[in-house]
Amino acid sequence: MSRSEENVRLTVGAAELTIDPGNGCRVSSLRIGGAELLRQGDRYGCFPMVPWCGRTANGEFRNGDELHRLPLNSPPHAIHGTGRDTSWHTAHSDADVAEGRAAFYYDLAEPWPYPGRVTQTFELSEDTLTLGLSVETYGNSFPAQAGWHPWFLRTLDGRNAELSFDAAWQEERGADHLPTGRRIDPLPGPWDDCFGMPDGVDVKLTWPERLELTVKSRSEWVVIYDEQEEAVCVETQSGPPNGLNTLPRLVTPIDPLEIATTWSWTPLRGDARP
Repeated sequence: MSRSEENVRLTVGAAELTIDPGNGCRVSSLRIGGAELLRQGDRYGCFPMVPWCGRTANGEFRNGDELHRLPLNSPPHAIHGTGRDTSWHTAHSDADVAEGRAAFYYDLAEPWPYPGRVTQTFELSEDTLTLGLSVETYGNSFPAQAGWHPWFLRTLDGRNAELSFDAAWQEERGADHLPTGRRIDPLPGPWDDCFGMPDGVDVKLTWPERLELTVKSRSEWVVIYDEQEEAVCVETQSGPPNGLNTLPRLVTPIDPLEIATTWSWTPLRGDARP
């Protein structure tokens, strides 16, 4: 993986965002009033999941009658796509960055079997961050997914994050960590589970007396992962894990896959700083 692309920093008011295009175009830092919200490290921050999200069963998927095999980077499955392991290219101007915007792209290549382009955009304001992903094909149609895997710090200034959301259902998880295809009433955590929200993703993280952050999207799918002490993950995505097989969304020459999510935050103490 090349690290030739330089980090890009967006700053608007008390919000500061750092993007590392050379390391999977991940958000390596999100600081609000000087307080870091994301777990640090090359594997963490917030990375894009593309052209699939979560686990793909046994690293296999079909496009019509054609069977494709992906590297088993989480045996026995393939997990989280290729975008996080790729160096992306910048597609923005200095004026864009000055206004709190940035865009990046990479061209799909092996081990993904179809040519195409992935674009990721960022737009930062004083109290929101909007992320966008699009997947387009250069030729044949193919199934794809897109989403984000943020590692929000569980603890902020000694305050543990509290999760709040209202899902219509939970995808039952099998022993292989894949959805069984059965929808059940949401169970109490801890979770490494996919939830359905037909009216759009709406999940709130609250660090009491410090900060409230809301993750929203028009997409109806979100994975909640909070089985680690260090972080809580709220993963907006265009379909459920193993969706290349169970709920394929075709990218066609006239219909790219597009998804967006917005994070908004509010300080919870009088001096308006987290």
